[in-house]
Amino acid sequence: MNKYKIEIKWGIIFTVMMLLWMVLERLAGLHDEHIDKHMIYTNFVAIPAIVVYVLALLDKRKNFYNGVMSYKEGFISGLIISLIVTIFSPFTQYITSTIITPEYFANVIKFTVSEGEMSQVDAENYFNLQSYIYQVIIATPIMGIITTAIVAIFTKKN
Repeated sequence: MNKYKIEIKWGIIFTVMMLLWMVLERLAGLHDEHIDKHMIYTNFVAIPAIVVYVLALLDKRKNFYNGVMSYKEGFISGLIISLIVTIFSPFTQYITSTIITPEYFANVIKFTVSEGEMSQVDAENYFNLQSYIYQVIIATPIMGIITTAIVAIFTKKN
């Protein structure tokens, strides 16, 4: 377990960062009064997400590999972080949807239907906790693998 201490730490840091991002989105009104801009601004979470992965792999390189880390070692470390984040993702989604912004689904359903993007039934089937938990379980490892593959290029050091 000590071998993966750094990955566990950064998986937890990433999870906390995501929860803080959701709080910021809510405070900015992206879950209610500015919900029409949510689809644009929510993508900016990629910036802190990439920063966390960079810092995690640099930490692993410095404190586990003594300053020298291959692409493969960095990639594996990033995959482990992605696995940890994926394990936490249903809980993160639950906290977001029930504590941070419990009105989000009702607001996004209303907005989507009013814009004619979906019918009421389709919007209700898509925008709900079960659907979002399923989506994060699928999307989190995919985005983690892509991020890891890129970040490991820049954090390797021979």
